[in-house]
Amino acid sequence: MGLYQSVRAVTTASGDGPVDWNSVADAAKASTDPGSLALTRAEEAGYADDVRDARDRVRAVAAVDFDLPEMVEIQNRHHWIDANVATFERVMRPLEEQVTMFPGASRVVNTGTMSVALAFLGNNVLGQYDPLLLAESDDHALYFVHPNIRKVADALEVDFQRFRRWIAFHEVAHAAEFGAAPWLSDHLETTMEGAVAALGEGTLDREALKELDTTMTAVEGYAELVMDRAFDDEYADLREKVEARRRGRGPMARVIRRLLGLGMKRRQYERGKAFFDAVADDRGIAGASVVWDDPANLPTDAELDDPALWLARVGE
Repeated sequence: MGLYQSVRAVTTASGDGPVDWNSVADAAKASTDPGSLALTRAEEAGYADDVRDARDRVRAVAAVDFDLPEMVEIQNRHHWIDANVATFERVMRPLEEQVTMFPGASRVVNTGTMSVALAFLGNNVLGQYDPLLLAESDDHALYFVHPNIRKVADALEVDFQRFRRWIAFHEVAHAAEFGAAPWLSDHLETTMEGAVAALGEGTLDREALKELDTTMTAVEGYAELVMDRAFDDEYADLREKVEARRRGRGPMARVIRRLLGLGMKRRQYERGKAFFDAVADDRGIAGASVVWDDPANLPTDAELDDPALWLARVGE
């Protein structure tokens, strides 16, 4: 494991497409310490208890019908990279299929770029609800990257069990959204495919990108609302410590976060939460949950900044 193996995997990228996905996985894992999965029985039980408790609390508070994904995994960093390189490949496939001639040097650059992105995320993702977009099956999955949760809890000097439970509640809140809205995965896939297809034709589909942004703002904001109402403890200190840690990262980490759009995700959290807080204050959390009854109930870009417009348009 190390820099040499990572560079070698990238520079020997091969194949006919613009990205050698096998080399992406090899390079990302070569530069990433997998971390330990030596869990005690109590820790294994703790994850299971947190997920079950989160499911029950979210069901009760949000009044939405959903169940947990069949696949709930405690992973190390290499497991997470393997699971997500397949998603990256599926999302990029429409673009790759439209590229007929690609010099080998460009393939190396693309492979290196993707491997850096996956390695960075593999070292930082704590938990993930994965709707497995563009997969051939309708399966969903829930991942917890145990070495990262342990590392961050230690770095922030917070109780590991409390921090782990907070992560579990947030990811289960996402499971609630997709469970309550069976149409949501298809909606995201269709919009994403349109945006990627336009890129393959050398154009930018701004409407598709705006639709993706507004939908993901609703997804992130609703999860934040549910977290506020369902989590059985105060967590403002956890949020502040996590944000302070992000702000304190070095320049390279900040550049990578910007390139990956992670700053945009923070904005989606804040903007979406402000929208759903206003809706829930007016109609309660059950009233806010009707956003998942139908695609037409998703807020528009304008409504996200003026919840009164959505309240006037969408009945209780």
